[in-house]
Amino acid sequence: MRSAEDINRVMEAYADMVRRICFVHLKNRHDTEDVFQDVYMKYMLHEESFENSEHEKAWFARVTINACTDWLRYFSRRSWVPLDVIDEERGMLDDGFAEVLEAVLGLPEKYRNAIYLHYYEGYSAAEIGGILGKKENTIYTWLARAKSMLRERLGGEWE
Repeated sequence: MRSAEDINRVMEAYADMVRRICFVHLKNRHDTEDVFQDVYMKYMLHEESFENSEHEKAWFARVTINACTDWLRYFSRRSWVPLDVIDEERGMLDDGFAEVLEAVLGLPEKYRNAIYLHYYEGYSAAEIGGILGKKENTIYTWLARAKSMLRERLGGEWE
C-alpha cells in the first residue's frame, strides 16, 4: 500500500485532471466524486512503480477513463438524470463554456476521450494513442471527426 505522502503528492498533481475526466464522462458531480474515490483507492492498492511522472499521469488518465466506463456500464439501467442535477451542474458555468461543454459531452465516447485528452490535458496524438491503446493515425482521425461534429453543433471554426 502507498504511503500517505505519496497519496498526498498525487492528489495535488492529478486530482483536477481525474475530476475533469470523470465529469466529462459521467456528467454529474455525485457520480464524479464516487469514481474519483475509486480511482484513488486503485492507486493506493497499485503496487507497481512508474517509470516517470508522465507514465504516472497516463496511468491516472487510463484508470479514470476505465473506471468511468465501468461505472456507466454498471449503472446502464439508470438511463435518466434528474433535471435538478442537470440545472445545478450547468448553473456553475458561464454560458459560452456551458455551450461548448454540452457539445463536447454530446460526442460519442471515443471522440470525447480524444478531445478531452488533447485539448484539456495537452497530450499529443501519439500519447493519446498509447493511453487508449490505439494507433496514432486513429487518434488523428477521431480528433478530425470530433472537430467536424463540434463545428456543426457550435457553428463556425473550432480549434
